[in-house]
Amino acid sequence: MIEELKKQIKTAAEGLFGEVVEPELSRPEQKFGDYATNVAMQLGVKLNNPPAGGPREIAEQLAAELQKTAGIIKVDVAGPGFINLTLSDQALWQAAKTEPAKSLAGQVIVAEYSDPNPFKILHAGHLYTSIVGDAIANLLQNAGADTHRVNFGGDVGLHVGKTLWAMIKNLGGENPEELAKFKTQGERIAWLATCYIHGNNAYDDNESAKAAIIELNKRVYKIHSDDDHNSPLAQIYWTTRGWSYDYFDDFYTQIGSHFEKYYPESAVSDLGLKTVKEQLEKGVFKQSDGAVIFPGEDHDLHTRVFINSEGLPTYEAKDVGLIMQKWADYHFDRSIVITGNEQMQYMAVVLKAVEQFEPKLAQATTHLTHGIVKLVGGVKMSSRHGNILRATEVLKAAHDANLEFTGKDDDTVTLGAVKYAFLKQRLGGDIIYDPAESVSIEGNSGPYLQYAFARASSILNKSQAPNSKNQIDSKSQAPNLKLDSAERSLLRKICEYPEVVDKATAELMPHHICTYLYELAQSFNSFYENSRIIDDPREQVRLKLVESYSQVLKNGLKLLGIQAPEKM
Repeated sequence: MIEELKKQIKTAAEGLFGEVVEPELSRPEQKFGDYATNVAMQLGVKLNNPPAGGPREIAEQLAAELQKTAGIIKVDVAGPGFINLTLSDQALWQAAKTEPAKSLAGQVIVAEYSDPNPFKILHAGHLYTSIVGDAIANLLQNAGADTHRVNFGGDVGLHVGKTLWAMIKNLGGENPEELAKFKTQGERIAWLATCYIHGNNAYDDNESAKAAIIELNKRVYKIHSDDDHNSPLAQIYWTTRGWSYDYFDDFYTQIGSHFEKYYPESAVSDLGLKTVKEQLEKGVFKQSDGAVIFPGEDHDLHTRVFINSEGLPTYEAKDVGLIMQKWADYHFDRSIVITGNEQMQYMAVVLKAVEQFEPKLAQATTHLTHGIVKLVGGVKMSSRHGNILRATEVLKAAHDANLEFTGKDDDTVTLGAVKYAFLKQRLGGDIIYDPAESVSIEGNSGPYLQYAFARASSILNKSQAPNSKNQIDSKSQAPNLKLDSAERSLLRKICEYPEVVDKATAELMPHHICTYLYELAQSFNSFYENSRIIDDPREQVRLKLVESYSQVLKNGLKLLGIQAPEKM
């Protein structure tokens, strides 16, 4: 509907004034109309010989022309030249059927997010970026993009060397058979986490341990280059790496996330190393004290090391390899990478380096960042010292709060509460997570919206009962009845859905969906308080409204990755 209105306004402007404009429409307060446009002010600036009355007179001429448009029943001019448009009830019903635009049809988009490192624990940041990444990928896919969800993690690098050093100490040497004593996933992951902490502390505090860890780091790269699966160290490495990936898979299953592909750093390190060395010869990178750097200061950025003095690729070179590999795999139109805010300057350097030799890949990459997740009253935590806020702890806090609040052990509600609590806040800032607030069915929460859907489902189910006098015909056209003010207000809100989804998709900001769904549920509550539905003379009209409302609510929750249960 909004695109059709823009087209009509554009045609009227060109016909009356010979000027091409791209009108914008906004939503005024309901008492003023359904849409408003300032196109008259736009024309007032563009016209060489504007009417004596200025934008106000332009608006009046446009209003007279737009009044002839089918579906518009009222056109008012306000203030210096704003035009308010009121649609007919039938036009509103038709608008309620409009689907969000397939604005990305034909595009290939790679969404990379979550990115946990094997040999380390999943923390709250991984939970957050997984939830946000899923919602953004859902928006892209809903807009028609061929969307590929991928995950990147460090299975080589200094953190692996640190963990292996502590493992070997704990196992009494390079004794892979000793791994059999860890029977369950919980035992295995707890042990890996402990080993990382011990290894990290030893690296910082003990020069002998530091040298041994550096040597282990080199040996891990050699395991990959030699495709070694048989040496004792290789057996320890591959077994425990497998434990990590099993742990990741189970976690993603638990939160309803999924990925098409994992990119381990080992799979892109060689390509990154090769690319950096090639571009070193071409002057993009420079030698410095035995290392290879990108002189970021030349671009008002930081200088960073891409190959260290040991000849090994750093994270930066691996990210170069990842970008090149993603292009080889997908030939994407766009690549979206979601990380914590602390990676902002780092990625700016990596992308600036890539821009020097593959500008189209750098320009096609969008880096989105988010803040830190803390529980109410919490502080920033670090996996290096073992005081991280684990992903499972956030989920457990929500589970316990919901159990205390409702007495029910319901993972659908618990997960919906966490997802919505994260997604309702604009991407970028820190998240202060309050478990009790998140599970409440009052206020702006996931369970509140799930309950709103369940209540609408109950109304529809009641209408379909065998003894119902007026069962709704889901295939029928919109009722040809004049809407009362409560009905119109709800239908008007329902019609906003495709516009909100289009905005959330364009901005890659799922919080717009959350804000809209909460407002929609409030609109329905107001309608429900004042409008009898079952066994009312206007039952068919109101049931169609409930049906349309519940479908939009369900669709919106689905985009957020939240289940919409019919009963709670």
